[in-house]
Amino acid sequence: MDIRRTILWMILSFSLLLLWNNWQTYNGKPSMFGPSLTSETVDPAVQAAQTQQNDVSVPNAAAAVSPTAAASAVPGEQAPAPVQAEQVEISTDVLRLTFDTQGAQLVRAVLPFYKVSSKSDEPFTLLDRRAGYTYVAQTGVVGAPQGQSYPTHLTPFHYIGQQQREGRTEVSFEATSDDVRVVKTFILAPASYDIQVRHEIHNLSDSAIQPSIYLQLERDGNEPGGSSFYSTFTGPALYSAEDKYQKIDFSDLDKGRHNYTRDANNGWIGMVQHYFASAWVPEQGLQRHNEALRIGDNLYAIRTLVSAGNIAPGEAVAVDANLWVGPQDQDAMSDLAPGLELVVDYGWLTIIAKPVFKLMTWLHTLLGNWGWTIVALTVLIKLAFYPLSAASYRSMAKMKKFTPRMQALREKFGDDKVKMNQAMMELYRTEKINPLGGCLPMLVQIPVFIALYWVLLGSVEMRGAPWILWIQDLSARDPWFILPAIMMATMFLQIKLNPTPPDPMQARIMMLMPLIFGGMMFFFPAGLVLYWVVNNILSIAQQRFVMHQIDKADAAAKR
Repeated sequence: MDIRRTILWMILSFSLLLLWNNWQTYNGKPSMFGPSLTSETVDPAVQAAQTQQNDVSVPNAAAAVSPTAAASAVPGEQAPAPVQAEQVEISTDVLRLTFDTQGAQLVRAVLPFYKVSSKSDEPFTLLDRRAGYTYVAQTGVVGAPQGQSYPTHLTPFHYIGQQQREGRTEVSFEATSDDVRVVKTFILAPASYDIQVRHEIHNLSDSAIQPSIYLQLERDGNEPGGSSFYSTFTGPALYSAEDKYQKIDFSDLDKGRHNYTRDANNGWIGMVQHYFASAWVPEQGLQRHNEALRIGDNLYAIRTLVSAGNIAPGEAVAVDANLWVGPQDQDAMSDLAPGLELVVDYGWLTIIAKPVFKLMTWLHTLLGNWGWTIVALTVLIKLAFYPLSAASYRSMAKMKKFTPRMQALREKFGDDKVKMNQAMMELYRTEKINPLGGCLPMLVQIPVFIALYWVLLGSVEMRGAPWILWIQDLSARDPWFILPAIMMATMFLQIKLNPTPPDPMQARIMMLMPLIFGGMMFFFPAGLVLYWVVNNILSIAQQRFVMHQIDKADAAAKR
């Protein structure tokens, strides 16, 4: 019983610490568990000038892709002549894109199917370059001889125009620098967040060249919002068949740590945040070199460099890649590239979480509402684990039956803990009571429940999805706090159904648990709270049913 008391004290202490820490961060104060990334407001014009003068923003690709090759000069050592950049806007049914003719960069991506929040009709913007926010997609050609520079994302491009071909929109830009002409074409398909990007490299010189293409995502280190009461990853990520999915913390880049796959002939690179992602996917089978680095104050980049091979004088080579800009749609992303769906990161419980998500999507095809899908999924999981739950409830019912005798032992031995524990163990032995019998079956279910938690937290399908009445966004907290209040009430009822701990202190701690966890749920997404409410209600129903069966059996035995 002392062990149980210690565990309860640990849970209570940790819960209170977590609650206080999250309240502090929620009010803008630093976390007790480590530094948080700070937001910086940067003037876009100043930032652009700094980027032009920052060598690290443009890779030295020839040496990186082919380590034995001679290192070429890094483009961008001097800022290009000032030009009036042109903004080119292109729209599909799911994307509104803005390109900047300086470098033919993708500097803005609006997703009209997703809103900023359930309280706003403003469409969500993923990529953008504005005061206090930088997140853009860039490409360029490097590998020029010393003193020369091929077109990069700092080079002024000319907008050629757009055309429709086979139902797709093609947007083209071109630039020429040091006898190399680059035609960059973005190909957009309807109802798709996948953008095909083609680089045509024309060698206008009288000697062969060996350039490389770099595909780059640049963003600041600011968190994109969310709740302080749960944490999701924001930052660079990459994948290779050899080392699988790897995440890179901004803090590691600040410290110069580089623990990720540098060279591969497959995979992708990306930037990940809650619900959304961007990723560059080069052609599989081509050797590439990956880099993640800090390129300025609160500014980071991840890029991959792919060799374009040898281009003879007067010849041209086309290098294709795909750019994903949109929600973390697992089915569409897995079709685009192996492992791309792993941006929805379930951690070490992926083996359980993926089947749970598949089951959820199937249920949604039948029900058409993600709220009712959560309810149905919780019912199915509770039914699947009913044998374990029933065993737990029987054990707790047996413990409850002997609670008066345990209390009598406590009164008899008073403060003599040794004799009291000996008497308790003797009671357990003679009555064949397992004090952990009510806990062990529940422990088996914990991984499934945690996996379901991450599925509900990470699924973009929950974002903006309504349930009923006042719940119009399952990814946002309950605006009227009705679900958290119901959760606390059901937790209190569960505690009342369970045997009262003989130790008064343990009993008081147990009564505090609904207040602590219920209070935290005030800040959690409504979809997660809905799951816990339904789970609690089903647990109470199952426990009442098992106890009724036990009472019937006892009554029959007395006849």
